[in-house]
Amino acid sequence: MKHVIQELEARRVRARLGGGEAKIEAQHKKGKLTARERIELLVDPGSFEEFDMFVEHRGHDFDSAKTRIPGDGVVTGWGTINGRMVYVFAKDFTVFGGSLSEAHAQKICKLQDMALQNQAPIIGLYDAGGARIQEGVASLAGFGEIFKRNVIASGVIPQISVIMGPCAGGDVYSPALTDFVFMVQGTSYMFITGPDVTRAVTHEEVTAESLGGAKVHTTKTSVADGAYENDIVALEEIRRLYDFLPLSNREKPPHFPTEDVHDRVEPSLDTLVPENPNKPYDMKELILKIADEGEFFEIAEKFAPNVITGFGRVEGTTVGFVANQPLILAGVLDSDASRKAARFVRFCDCFNIPIVTFVDVPGFLPGTAQEHGGIIKHGAKLLYAYTEATVPKVTVITRKAYGGAYLVMASKHLRGDVTYAWPWAEIAVMGAKGAVEIIFRTDKDPAAIAARTKEYEDKFLNPFVAASRGWVDEVIRPHNTRKRVAGALRMLRNKQVEPVWKKHGNEPL
Repeated sequence: MKHVIQELEARRVRARLGGGEAKIEAQHKKGKLTARERIELLVDPGSFEEFDMFVEHRGHDFDSAKTRIPGDGVVTGWGTINGRMVYVFAKDFTVFGGSLSEAHAQKICKLQDMALQNQAPIIGLYDAGGARIQEGVASLAGFGEIFKRNVIASGVIPQISVIMGPCAGGDVYSPALTDFVFMVQGTSYMFITGPDVTRAVTHEEVTAESLGGAKVHTTKTSVADGAYENDIVALEEIRRLYDFLPLSNREKPPHFPTEDVHDRVEPSLDTLVPENPNKPYDMKELILKIADEGEFFEIAEKFAPNVITGFGRVEGTTVGFVANQPLILAGVLDSDASRKAARFVRFCDCFNIPIVTFVDVPGFLPGTAQEHGGIIKHGAKLLYAYTEATVPKVTVITRKAYGGAYLVMASKHLRGDVTYAWPWAEIAVMGAKGAVEIIFRTDKDPAAIAARTKEYEDKFLNPFVAASRGWVDEVIRPHNTRKRVAGALRMLRNKQVEPVWKKHGNEPL
């Protein structure tokens, strides 16, 4: 029997070498780790259990039968991240450029089925050149089977994609269907059609980086939610994100013990908002001072930065934060910000993560570019997402809450549970100057206009009219914000909403 054991070990050594030492060295020279090296960094040491190590492709066309490599360009299996189960697949660029064959796809589909059946997240590490051209339609069918499973698993288990090299053609759609996509700066790119074909068809002079690099997808397209400087940092950050996520939609958010007391007072918040209502301030400072130990994992930081989205914890439990950012475009909502926030809100609702919203919004961004770009429909996406969400929703209005943007930002009218306002909050249709110019457009007396403006400010530019109607639950001192938010979330812990039966809604896509 000894020779059988020796043969097994020899086969394992051969499989773990992937495309061989030369290709592994070439991978390292590009600043990239191999598929197995990446998995080792992602999961807890010694926890990875590999499946289908010896699977080989079954193609015969174009002399493909002469080259069969165990694993067929993808490593699949399960492990743990900080003790919590996760399924992982990693494309192996050293084997056929990581291209997808029928057997390669079946390995991924098998893992997707296991993740869904066993209710645990799945993380895909991409470094591949698209379809295995030698297999033709069989390769395309493999992509379709993967996409189908992405859709079925959506909202059931978290799905994360990390682009760590090329990701082209059919390979790009699976990440696009997952919950979060991250990239590595300088070594990763995503596009349906590469630079050569683009150049031939459109005569545009483009590179892989300018066509679909990390900067493009984190700042312009919103395809990626973040980009990191190298493989190691990227995998460390994915581990950090994983700690915020439940394993499935049947679980409550994970809880981590904390020594940060719920009623911590933050005196600096009393002076966070400038006295000049047109002067900006950094809303991230508020988020960091409310979250446990100031830890915050931001999602899509570089895209539509006039709205902030990300995860933190309050009393040890994961919370999703959404906030207007006065430092960027005065915190207005535009098409991109609306889409970004809507997608984040929907993720939180899928996975039972409470949402805390900080509001300082002077309205929607005006202009023909926005109107012609569909801001009506994009703004409606955020309205739809907040209204549909049944998780606990706590809102804090820190300064301006004007017009339709007030309604859209998790107001009581969209089934917000608890709404607090700071004492200088301004809840109105618009600012005083603009309102008076419309209401008293025929009055040209400067003194009269000034008096009317003062009257409008006294009447509406405060939180008390809304509070008198019950649309603001309490006007609070800023330094007590963490205590009040924590208390509201505790009170809402067992919230239940009776659903109205429907197959699904028709979101304004």
